[in-house]
Amino acid sequence: MSETLVAPRLGKTNGRGGGAAAAAQARASGSDPYAGKWMIAFGVVLASMMELIDTSIINVALPQMSANLGVTVDEVTWVSVGYILSAVIILPMTGWFAAYFGRRNYFLGSIALFTVASFFCGFAGSLGSLVFWRIVQGIGGGALIATSQAILFEAFPPEEKTLASAIFGIGIMIGPALGPTLGGIIVENYSWPWIFYVNMPFGLLALYMVFTYVPESKFRQAAGKIDILGFILLAVGIGSLQFVLERGQHYEWFDSSLILGLTVTAVLAVGTMIWWELRVADPVLNLRVLKDRSLAGGSMFAVALGAALYGSVFAEPLFMQLGLGYASQKTGWLLLPGA
Repeated sequence: MSETLVAPRLGKTNGRGGGAAAAAQARASGSDPYAGKWMIAFGVVLASMMELIDTSIINVALPQMSANLGVTVDEVTWVSVGYILSAVIILPMTGWFAAYFGRRNYFLGSIALFTVASFFCGFAGSLGSLVFWRIVQGIGGGALIATSQAILFEAFPPEEKTLASAIFGIGIMIGPALGPTLGGIIVENYSWPWIFYVNMPFGLLALYMVFTYVPESKFRQAAGKIDILGFILLAVGIGSLQFVLERGQHYEWFDSSLILGLTVTAVLAVGTMIWWELRVADPVLNLRVLKDRSLAGGSMFAVALGAALYGSVFAEPLFMQLGLGYASQKTGWLLLPGA
């Protein structure tokens, strides 16, 4: 969120007039600060698409993974749940981590962690090992989208911010839609570990592009002291809520004491976290930025879009394969028109 906090200040100090004038002066002196914008755009959008494709590519492979690992389909869904749990916990913290480690360093580390974890996911021989490395992969992947958007916006001049947003939006929309198709082709012709191995060349390419072309942020903001209580409340609250949403149906919702307990935990932890983050001087999650009505409205729209897009991409492959008996590749091709 500290990434977002910087944006309003940039609008005042480096707006269209100031930013354009600075860029023109730099070009006149032979040093264009935006010279590498297209290479940066390629690298960061590639990293974002890699993460998004990986989120949905696994959905068509769950039945094959279940048979190969000797577990039920219900048990193998932990491969998806583990990734999502770690990703949604780390996502709100990315702004603070980017400020603490430096945006470029944090982004590079996240790509490297995601790529290494992808290899070990494919190499896993048991469900426990696979779920563990998916959790590690989620820690790396959760940072890629938010941090890449901040890097991309900084790489383009003020008058081209809309263009940067459009480039990023294309990757965000196409990535999850192509995942099931790619996954179906891979599972049908090879084996499920290759849905993870396929990340490695793209991860290495994204790592090279970011390392070569992305400079450290010009508007780097020093991180404040570590908000330990905020970290704990955020992890416990979001983690409990995500578990309830992911596994509630399996446990018959509130007929289960586990789901009921986690729901109460989520409400208390999230409520306390909101109260705390609005009062602490250096919050890990800066909720004050939601006073901007445009940002608040856009965030609500993003929630609705994400629920519809990612929910359908997860449910449809399982229905087609388990309910209708379609093969993985056929399922993938049927989902392709949505892209």
